[in-house]
Amino acid sequence: TSERELQNAACDSMALSVLRAAPTRPRAAKPSSCLSRPFHPRSSSPARSCNPGRRCWCEAKRRGEPEGDRPTASPLSKGAAAAFALILSVESGLPLDALARLPLPEQASHYASRLTQARALSAPGLAAEEEAVVGIFNQNTPSVVNITNVQQFRAMGSLDIMEQPVGTGSGFVWDKQGHIITNYHVIKGASTVKVTLIDKRSYDASVVGFDEDKDVAILQVQENQASSLKPIQVGKSANLNVGMSVFAIGNPFGLDHTMTSGIISGLGRVIQGTTGRPIRGAIQTDAAINPGNSGGPLLNKNGQLIGINTAILDPSGKGGNVGVGFAIPVDTVKGIVEQIIQFGKIVRPVLGITLAPDSALAQLGRKGVLVLDVPDGSPATGKLQPTYRSLTGIVLGDVITAVNGTKVEASADLYNLLDDLKVGDTVTITVERNNQKDTQDVSVTLGSRVTSFES
Repeated sequence: TSERELQNAACDSMALSVLRAAPTRPRAAKPSSCLSRPFHPRSSSPARSCNPGRRCWCEAKRRGEPEGDRPTASPLSKGAAAAFALILSVESGLPLDALARLPLPEQASHYASRLTQARALSAPGLAAEEEAVVGIFNQNTPSVVNITNVQQFRAMGSLDIMEQPVGTGSGFVWDKQGHIITNYHVIKGASTVKVTLIDKRSYDASVVGFDEDKDVAILQVQENQASSLKPIQVGKSANLNVGMSVFAIGNPFGLDHTMTSGIISGLGRVIQGTTGRPIRGAIQTDAAINPGNSGGPLLNKNGQLIGINTAILDPSGKGGNVGVGFAIPVDTVKGIVEQIIQFGKIVRPVLGITLAPDSALAQLGRKGVLVLDVPDGSPATGKLQPTYRSLTGIVLGDVITAVNGTKVEASADLYNLLDDLKVGDTVTITVERNNQKDTQDVSVTLGSRVTSFES
């Protein structure tokens, strides 16, 4: 389409549609020769006279004649702006996207902003939504890393020690000091951990610390390498709601920096960590999470971190996504990370006892937690009774049924209650003793289990 044809279309459109939809208030126009001249924009055949202050200005400018006064346009309504863009597109034969890239004729320059508005109105409804999602991806992929777990082994028939990658996962940059967060199970047993950025740069990372119970690990690259890293934007998980949009970025099946989307399907879920202890408050999502996504970020619609992708429900046992994934909430992660970075250790309150598997009591049709052993010097020594073997058989120890009046039906309940307590707290433990013949309340002051990472 030639520039003259585009000009013709612009004149026609303004005169025949837009100016009818949004009337103008022309100033007093000087008499012009075009007022008495029959005119049609694309034909030499007679037509009705030019309307003063409207079509005469457009035609006169196009023919290089005196313009008279330029019309003063009232603000266009959205409907008029959309009509202008659509008609101009149809008459010129150009799609809206192509039309927007061409300069409008000078006489229609004051409608340029209207065309931009019309293009937005005429675009598909998901365009703005898609643009936001693309923005989230572009903003966060520099912060997401691929993590390779490299372990040492001895080749058969040789004394040589070799290294071999045994697994991959995801992680993300936490701060400008080069700390990188991932799941503990991603780096468990590694002799070397390699971190690969989106631009394919690869660095060896040291393990700063980890919380095995909560499946969180902290890595760090060297200071001279950290300067080029981009920390992720950390959000909050306290005010999440079911139905909110979320996005997962990671490296499933080795496909680096893959993004999937979904919603929050549930809150307050309990998942099992690598040690068997429960992780409370997990976020459930239907965003596709697959092997290799572990340790990657779960983001909200603002591109902020709200959780670490950690586990999936896998009833088939094949390791594939079935639309039920879980992430550790960022508020839990933040407390662990700050404690390790600042103090170099994790401190947890403990009773100092060994518990029997839940299945042991379940086989007897009883609820609670069976005390298997009470080591010497533990906070519960002399207060709780362990299970032991006698000449007549096995004598069951105490069965914990409540802590501070709250029921305990399984080990997960006990761990959850301990998570809410601090070292040095005194708790009242209700136990069944002597094979359910006695019920007693026992006071125990919680001790500490310290996992230190100081060099």
